[in-house]
Formats: sequence, C-alpha cells, structure tokens
Amino acid sequence: MQTELNKKNILEISEKNQKKAFAIIDELKIIDCWQIFGAVANQVGSLRTGLLMKNLDIDFHIYSNSFSITDSFGAVALIAQNHKIRNISYTNLLDTEEQCLEWHLLYLDDENYEWKIDFIHILKGSRYEGYFENVADRIKTVMTPEQKLTILSIKNDTPADLKIKGIEIYQAVIRDNVKNFADFLQWRNINYTDEIIEWMP
Repeated sequence: MQTELNKKNILEISEKNQKKAFAIIDELKIIDCWQIFGAVANQVGSLRTGLLMKNLDIDFHIYSNSFSITDSFGAVALIAQNHKIRNISYTNLLDTEEQCLEWHLLYLDDENYEWKIDFIHILKGSRYEGYFENVADRIKTVMTPEQKLTILSIKNDTPADLKIKGIEIYQAVIRDNVKNFADFLQWRNINYTDEIIEWMP
C-alpha cells in the first residue's frame, strides 16, 4: 500500500510541476517573444519528454533563419521585463562545435521556488539542429509506464547538490534496465562522461 502511495505521489508531483512549467512559459510569452525576432522556440529536455520532477528546469532550443546576436539579446530582453526573472547569464559558443548562444535565466515563482530556464540559440544547419528534439520524442515514444516511474523515482532520490544529466538516467533505465537510485550510481561510476551524450533509444 505504501509503495503504491509513493508511486502516486511521485506521479502527482511530476504532473504538478509539468503544469506549472507550461504556465510559466505562457506567462513569460516565451514562444511569442522569440517569434517577434523571427525565431522558433522548441521545447526540449524533461518537459518535452514528460519527465520533469523536482529539478525545476525549462529548456528550449531556438532556431533563426537569419542568426543575429542582437536579436537574441532582444528576445531575452522582452522576456526579462517580467519581474519574476531574477538573474540572466549568457555564453557565446558560436566558435565551438555546438555553434550556439546559451542563455540561462532564473525565475522565482509565487511560492518562492526557483526555476532555471535555458535557451540554446542554435545556428541553423549546425550539427545539433533538431537533434535533441528527436531524442526527447524518441524517449517519450519507447518509454514504458514502469520505466517512466523508475526514471521519476531516481530523479526524486537524487540529492539537490548532485548534478546529473537527465539523459544519463534515461539511458540507464531504458537501455540498461537500471531499477533504482543505488543501482544508478553504480551504473554511473562505469558510464560517466562529461561530453555531450549522443544516445537515442
């Protein structure tokens, strides 16, 4: 009975955070703000896969036909007019393999929870254009209900100060049948990499 209750709670927390994330996207008019500058904002990451848990992240990949650093600043400036945006950081990676601009925004919600909002503004035609959208969609397609619950449980059991990429957990559970957080840590000791993980189920 307790196990079933825990399962129910984990799913409810995930669903609640998903709904809150979509409400934040609407409140900040994220998609509209990028469209003003001719850019398309695609959800990626845990929000797209339906695997958002207690790590409150909202991730977008942004694409423009005519890439402009000025326009990128312009879109973020519109979003930052909302007083709940408390911090912004920016990294120019156009001269790297990623060929992108990275934006990291901190949003403080009405309950004083901090949300991290990431925009990766990607040069069209670059290596990763559309790639992570495809990865997320594939994970959502092949993942079983049992695997979803396992992934959410591992995320829930992960300490806040331990930085783990979601894709690590998805790979461990979906590909290698890892069942819990303790086993995941053992799996990670063998499989860890600080490189971009290019895995798709």
